[in-house]
Amino acid sequence: MTSLPRLVVKCTCGTDAPERCSQAFTVAATALAAGAEVSLWLTGEAVWLAVPGRAESFELPHSAPLADLRDAVLAGGTVTVCTQCAARRELTQDELMAGVRIAGSTSFVDEVLGDDVRALVY
Repeated sequence: MTSLPRLVVKCTCGTDAPERCSQAFTVAATALAAGAEVSLWLTGEAVWLAVPGRAESFELPHSAPLADLRDAVLAGGTVTVCTQCAARRELTQDELMAGVRIAGSTSFVDEVLGDDVRALVY
């Protein structure tokens, strides 16, 4: 059996586009459950979902709770908040959930250009 590729999912929206946002988190958690290595990048309004309590208040009918999806990815993969996006919202590392890191475009490019990597942007 061949190993699954690493999956990098970039979520560019939050409550401003709830269906797209939910799809990104759902795909990331589903890929993780399927055995893939997963890296979830939060950019734009999605960065707020790395702040404690924000994903818990996200609601979308017929969707898994966003906080559960986020927590699944945090438990088995990585969650990264865009440096510039965090700065524009005056968010610091201390305000984010434990396990979430802040990194910039160089780190993103390094991840997506790796061997056996697939990248999806929502």
